[in-house]
Amino acid sequence: MAIIHNTTMTPGKLELLASWLPAQPWYLGTEREPVLTKAGGFRLDDPEGEVGIEFMVVRDESGDRPVSYHVPLSYRGAPLDGADQALVGTSEHGVLGRRWLYDGTHDPVLVAQLLALLQGLAEPQAQSLTDTPDPSVTSSFAGSGFPTAVKSIAVANGSHGTRLTVETGAARQLSVRVTRVLEPDPQAPGTNPAGAQGYVTAGWRLPDGGESRGVFAVLGDPAP
Repeated sequence: MAIIHNTTMTPGKLELLASWLPAQPWYLGTEREPVLTKAGGFRLDDPEGEVGIEFMVVRDESGDRPVSYHVPLSYRGAPLDGADQALVGTSEHGVLGRRWLYDGTHDPVLVAQLLALLQGLAEPQAQSLTDTPDPSVTSSFAGSGFPTAVKSIAVANGSHGTRLTVETGAARQLSVRVTRVLEPDPQAPGTNPAGAQGYVTAGWRLPDGGESRGVFAVLGDPAP
């Protein structure tokens, strides 16, 4: 169970993301510096209790229209070997000390728990409360189950999302698409994306105070 501490992080997550986001291929902003607001998200627990796992939604209002981005983040007490290219930044946590923040699509602990969530084997948790499930996050899965232990991850970023090719402990390859630019889906959570074996939907806040929902991640057919 992850404990949510009521403390500070210096620099803050939004400050780190404002520097990191413009370098991502799926960022739709202008040359102006991002103006970010936290607009939603949820957490998952690391079974070992070592890595923080958050699926954050940030809204950028620097352009002509607001854009909401889905940013999976992992928080570690030491650097993740071989993941320098995925480092968002480091921050001093008021309780835990220095934390290394990573683009979670490169982190095997986060990806393993995302695979568990896609199969309905992990319980989503509230973003800012300890030991509080978030029933608004929904998942759907069809097919036979598979181990979630991650042996390797190949990450490919596109203009609107990130494609993961994941090799699991059963020497099986899985394809996972992580949505980055969030779009409201009026049918969510009832929509089954084409070719999906499983998917996760969640909500986020709109600039006018309303709520929207959409697909955060899709499990596709196994990679050849």
